[in-house]
Amino acid sequence: MATHRARRRNLAFAGGLAALALTLGFTASPATAAPPPPVTYVALGDSYTAGTGAGDLSRPPVACWQSPGGYVNLVDASPKVTLVANLACHGAVLFPVPPFYDGVTPTVTEQILAGQQALAGADLVSITAGAVDAGSGLALQACATPDTQLCADTVTAIIQNLQTGTLQTALATTYQAIQMSAPDAVIAVLGYPRLFDPSQGDIVINGVTIVPVQNQILVNQAIDALNATIAAAVESSGTNAVFIDVTKRFLGHAVNSDNPWIVLDLTQPSADANFHPNPAGHQAYAAALLSTIKPAQLAKK
Repeated sequence: MATHRARRRNLAFAGGLAALALTLGFTASPATAAPPPPVTYVALGDSYTAGTGAGDLSRPPVACWQSPGGYVNLVDASPKVTLVANLACHGAVLFPVPPFYDGVTPTVTEQILAGQQALAGADLVSITAGAVDAGSGLALQACATPDTQLCADTVTAIIQNLQTGTLQTALATTYQAIQMSAPDAVIAVLGYPRLFDPSQGDIVINGVTIVPVQNQILVNQAIDALNATIAAAVESSGTNAVFIDVTKRFLGHAVNSDNPWIVLDLTQPSADANFHPNPAGHQAYAAALLSTIKPAQLAKK
């Protein structure tokens, strides 16, 4: 009998504890859920995505030049991201057509075709493209000189060509091709920074003006027009593409600033890395991508 009463007291005590636990909001905790797998990442595009500026100044004799330490590698270093492939190449244009295709460098279209397997399972794709197609090389050749008239004529022609919508259509078509190959991916489309800070005055070497303020203003205007074209292409593409403007991040860090995030070695004016992000600039690109796309949230989808 005593044992029976003790058993009833124990059961009542246990029941009371259960009721108290419910009153206080204590419930049994489920097993900890496994963390989501890292976001799978593929990179495409031109020299900015190929890492130019993060390493050597000049391109070796290869068809596709990449430099380690670029923004793609920095994004890959995030614990939430796993880089599957970086297919970007220095000097890449969108399509293998004149006047800026060099006949060697894999175009963005060719990169997409070569990366079909990697793209098929990608959660994230990043791309920089359009600068070479817009005539950035011509602009820098004309404007990184004291010749203000040549610079003005060149930039005017570039902006007028952008206004025709040809490049916008080509970019939108490219984003659509990426989305078809990577149906579940968010496409991070990064723009380009303004290269000069005209408030710093003319760029002068040994008493000789190399890049006057007027040319700096004109180059920045061309870059603004290019970024607007890229943003419009993203909007019109009907894809999961997101435009990431890096202009504000680079304020105060132009090539002629006290703390430049863009390469300019005037002792080697023809160096391929000139006018590309230096390591700090690539860090800014990586930060812009990660803060906009937020891989941790993307992984939960």
